[in-house]
Parts: sequence; C-alpha cells; structure tokens
Amino acid sequence: MKHSKAWFLFLGIILFANYTFSVSAQNKHADRTNYPTYKGLVMAGYQGWFRLPENGIFYPDEKNIRLDMWPDVTEYEKTYPTGLKLANGSTARFFNSADKSTVDLHFKWMYDYGLDGVFMQRFFGAAKPGSRKSSSTDVLRHAFNAASEYNRAIAVMYDLSGLKGSGEDCSVLIEDWKFLVDSLKVTNQNGNNTYLHHNGKPLVAIWGIGFPDRPYNIRNIGIERFIDFLKNDPVYGGCSVMLGVPTFWRDLNADCIHDPYLHEIIRSADILLPWMVQRFTPLLHNDMDRYRDLILDDIKWCNENGLDYVPCVYPGFSWHNLSHFEFPDDIKPSGSIPRQGGRFYWQQIATALRSGAQMLYVAMFDEVNEGTAIFKCTDNPPVSEHAEFIGIDGKPTDHYLWLTGEAAKMLRKEKPLSFVMPERNQ
Repeated sequence: MKHSKAWFLFLGIILFANYTFSVSAQNKHADRTNYPTYKGLVMAGYQGWFRLPENGIFYPDEKNIRLDMWPDVTEYEKTYPTGLKLANGSTARFFNSADKSTVDLHFKWMYDYGLDGVFMQRFFGAAKPGSRKSSSTDVLRHAFNAASEYNRAIAVMYDLSGLKGSGEDCSVLIEDWKFLVDSLKVTNQNGNNTYLHHNGKPLVAIWGIGFPDRPYNIRNIGIERFIDFLKNDPVYGGCSVMLGVPTFWRDLNADCIHDPYLHEIIRSADILLPWMVQRFTPLLHNDMDRYRDLILDDIKWCNENGLDYVPCVYPGFSWHNLSHFEFPDDIKPSGSIPRQGGRFYWQQIATALRSGAQMLYVAMFDEVNEGTAIFKCTDNPPVSEHAEFIGIDGKPTDHYLWLTGEAAKMLRKEKPLSFVMPERNQ
C-alpha cells in the first residue's frame, strides 16, 4: 500500500511537470504589453523599403526617379549620395531604411510628436523562406528594438502584394509568423513589450483582401486557413486579426471584387481597415460628407457583425514620377490629391473622430513614392528635367508629425476636438 501511494505521488509529479511544460511550450507570446488595445491609438503604416542598391532597391538618378516627395535628411546619422542634384548644385542625399540609426530616428520622432506606433509592412516576397534573412528582416528587427526603447506600439502587417496566386498561398505566411515569433521575438521583446494587442491578444494585420486588380483569387489562397492559424494555433496563435480591404467592401462594388465570400472572410476577423487612399479628395465639393457617410455605415455594419473598425486617413497623394514606370501610357499629374498645407489631412481626422472612430490608421509614415508620407519632408527637393516633386506648402518639415500627435490627443479626449486645423501658437 505504501508502494502504491508512492507510485501515485510519482505519477502526479510527472503529470504536473508535463502539464507545466505543455503550458509553457504553448505560451509563445508575452502575457503583458504596454499596448493592450488599439482603441484610443493613432497608428501609421511603415514601409521601410528605401534601401541601398545592393539590397535590390535602387537610389534615384537623373532618369530613374520613383519618388514624388523628398525627405528632410538633416537629422540622419547616415545618408548616401544619389544621382540627383539640389538647386545649389550639391548632391542630393538619401537615408537607408536598413540602417539601425535610421529606424531609431524614426521611432524617436514617433515618441517626440505623440504618434502611438506603426504597423510594419511585411510583404509577401519578404516572407518567403529564401528572403527571411534579407534587409527587410533587418528593418523589422531594428524597428522592434526601437519600439521597445521608445515605448511605441508596433505590430506586423502582412501585405499580400507580390502573391501571384499560381501555386502560391498563405502557407508561406504561416511559416513566416513562426519565424518572426521564434527568431525575432516580435511578441515577446526584450525590455518594454510594446507589441500591439487587441481584445487581449497580439494583433496581426493582413492587407490586400478583395482588390480586383490582384492576380490571386481570395477563394484559393488559403486565407481562411491563415486566419484560423493566427487565432487558434496552440503555440503561435491566440491572436486578433485585422484585415485591410477596399473602400467599398460593404457593397462589393467600385474598387472591390463582386464576391460575397469576402464578407465571410471579414466576419472571421476582429478589426476592419478599409483602404481609402485616392478615394477622397479636397477637390470635390462636400467629399467629406461622402467620407462621413461611408464611415457611419461601415461602423454600423461592423457593430452588427461583431467587428471593430478603423478608418484610414492620409495627407495627400502623388505618383507622377512613379507613374512613368508603372503607367507609361497614363502618366499621372503631380500632386493629384493636394495636401493644402495639412487641411485635407485634418478634414479626414476631424470627420472620422466626429463619426465615432475609436482608433485611426494613418497612410503612411514614410511613403514618399506615392506622396503620402507624414515624416519629415522638405520643400527643397532635387531639381531635374525628368521629375516633378511635391513639397509641403511652406510648412515646417515636422508639420504632419505634429498634426498626428494633435489627433491622438483629441482621439483620447485629452483636448477638445477641433474641426479647424490646429495651429502651433494655440
């Protein structure tokens, strides 16, 4: 009898140890974060793709210009010569997104101006096994370290751009998420854990569902399997999911595919982010009324279907120089959606907040290709016979960072909502 009791005690110890090991093995994500919810935050998208030529991305020269804005590079620790000249005859210089000092400076700006954080773009090509040790992963690594240092929210956004759909599916992304969790410790940073959570779970975004110009069919790329993995996998799951969809996703028309299956996918997510860049403009009379009505109806649909909703705001748009390469038969005008010194940006922010938005997504932090950047840019770009750059209308280089910080304060009701663009002397 004594032997039997000892045996049961030994068995109990073994079972408890196995249970403890099993629980710890399942717990790949940190239990706590400084950012437990997206609500009350202003987040931006971060591209990080302006890298040196040896990394596959070229710097512009006189006949190869795909940028419509030019960054203010005066504060960067490292800059590199381009093939362009400034008006004074000096060589125009650019930063390298893969430099740690560049990423650190960007996150310092987020901290200084009150931008809560960023979604790091992880393009489909960068998630492939042969690309996971490339400079795009270096950017991600630097960003997570800087987010921890400056206590900024950060999350991964998988961008399906580059997915061809012929023999490719989201299995690549499943394996890449395992890689990011295991190797980069994205959900369990050293120091401050600032990975953005929502509904108490790490938030993973997937952008590019439902756009008709994509070569893939959402019915056969395994998107539902990927979402199920993120939500339910016992080791790497337990996540919330945000989907980036077209502006007119609800009616399945205009910029959206006409497939009701999209709504099934949307209902499996936690947050919906409609992409609104180029869909609204200050050049149309009462376009903010249309923007308002869209947000109100979107929020109503999401409330009825158990989703949260984040509207997209952007400062302006231009892809004149880029269109020479992307659309050589249809070159776009420069500054097609003008910034108006920040007024257009602020109209969207105020309209979204007044319509009940509880969080904002800013497109984008560093996107100078399409002229949507909010980081520090200049009114003194290079001069060229082959390019035309937009400026910042004589505003300080940090104007849009400052406005974004003001939006965050008003979102959290730390300041009363102003429908007129704030001025710094207030």
